[in-house]
Amino acid sequence: MSYPKIYPFKKDYKINLVSQRGEEIQISIHAPTQYVRKNCQRILPDWSNKLGMSVAIVLQQSQFALTESSPRVETEKQRLRAKFMRFACDVAFDLKDKNYFSDLIDPRTGYPLLSHPGQTPHDDTAVVKKLLKYPMICNKCRVLIHPKWGTAVYPSILLSAAPKIIIAHTIKTNAILHGWEEVI
Repeated sequence: MSYPKIYPFKKDYKINLVSQRGEEIQISIHAPTQYVRKNCQRILPDWSNKLGMSVAIVLQQSQFALTESSPRVETEKQRLRAKFMRFACDVAFDLKDKNYFSDLIDPRTGYPLLSHPGQTPHDDTAVVKKLLKYPMICNKCRVLIHPKWGTAVYPSILLSAAPKIIIAHTIKTNAILHGWEEVI
């Protein structure tokens, strides 16, 4: 007797992209960390009743290791921050148009861009370390160690109350508009 194949209920939401310059972008969607859930009102006061929040981690490959502080590295960080902000704003507004509360965290300040800032900034690096289990170097600025890119990784965070499948679809749709191609 032949039985139908059973698929797990939980879907893995990982999106691998590449920019027109050949730089990789990795996006994964997760439930928030326990710290964020416990301190939601202090970090995101507008989200006090948003129990279904998801965290989209956006990792961009940098041209340089981000462990040193130099004009070249600071320019690269600003370039990657600007790319994230343009992309994440488009995603967040598309999700808001579908009536899902959404926001992005400014990687420089740790505060939400589209809602009121809380008493405590969000810690993107700590969230990536916790959810993806990537090691971190603690020097003047904490830097993640990506398994493939080493310290040439720029992390950022997008938050939404939309279901993960809708977040993933909206991310993929906007990625195309930003010249990012999905790698399967």
